[in-house]
Amino acid sequence: MIIADLNKIEGRTYPARRRTQNLVGGPSPIQTQSFCMGYVTLDPNGGQVPWHDQESEEVYFVISGLGEMCIGDERQEITGGQAVNIPPGSFHQITNIGDDPLTMLYCYGPAGDVAHWRQELDGTLPKAGVDVPPLPDGAQPQCTRRAEQ
Repeated sequence: MIIADLNKIEGRTYPARRRTQNLVGGPSPIQTQSFCMGYVTLDPNGGQVPWHDQESEEVYFVISGLGEMCIGDERQEITGGQAVNIPPGSFHQITNIGDDPLTMLYCYGPAGDVAHWRQELDGTLPKAGVDVPPLPDGAQPQCTRRAEQ
């Protein structure tokens, strides 16, 4: 039996003020072909998964906190207990707009790394409204800061 223990998974911290812990895929002891899954903590007041797209089907499930979810030209608040479907190829972003950490699960398939993780760490994430489509009107700005060296 293979068990991934969230309490023992160090995870990775990203410039957009989030910590991602792979539960299935990546460095996790659980590897699958069909999907990846992880636990994400967005820091209060602005922690984010920045504006990006990928060819995978994806679902975000917010466990706790208050977020602003953007998909394409839509923007909506999302809170604990809600899941959102992200169609393949859709630009999307989630930002913590609350005073407490936002915790969520992501699940996407098929399995494999997605480019935006490396781009964010390298400071090469395409910029909304410049290199890629703009964010919806009124959305929190996209974080494109480079990781501290």
